[in-house]
Amino acid sequence: MDTAGLVSKIVDAVFSIDAGRKGFATRGKEAEGRILYEDGIALAMSVFKEAQTTANPLMLLLAESAYVTQEKQLCDKSDKDTINSLSKAIESFDDAFLALKAVENPHYTLSDDMFPHNKNFRFKGYPKDAYHIAFIAHKTRLQNILRTPGLDPIEKALLKQRIDNIPAAQDGYVEKQKKAFAN
Repeated sequence: MDTAGLVSKIVDAVFSIDAGRKGFATRGKEAEGRILYEDGIALAMSVFKEAQTTANPLMLLLAESAYVTQEKQLCDKSDKDTINSLSKAIESFDDAFLALKAVENPHYTLSDDMFPHNKNFRFKGYPKDAYHIAFIAHKTRLQNILRTPGLDPIEKALLKQRIDNIPAAQDGYVEKQKKAFAN
């Protein structure tokens, strides 16, 4: 899957999920809402599973970033807490994109001496930079959502898939860090 296709499918999935949720709340539209909701969840699930199989840190980051960005666009403007949480996630993903760009640049040199060596600041021996920090924070956010009482089982499955993608994203990124530190 190319990056444009991934983003397009994520946008479609989140739009369907949102439209489905709104359909649940509209008398006479419950069945149509359920279909949209389930179709959106199924599409998102397939995209996240496909992104996980690539183990490509860019694809995994892009999938989460696109999902969260679309969620924020569809979020009710009066829901300040959710908007604030999504805004922070988007900011951290923006920083993660910069970190990924830096470790992929063959002319960019990194020194391991620039980063703390305490295990709390390391992931598999490599520094926790903006990429790792974004995914660590996002995992916490997804786990908190997963604890929501009454959450639909298919949405729980999607959240679990997204959580399962995080180690794949970080492992793929560590491979890029290894190359960057080897220079």
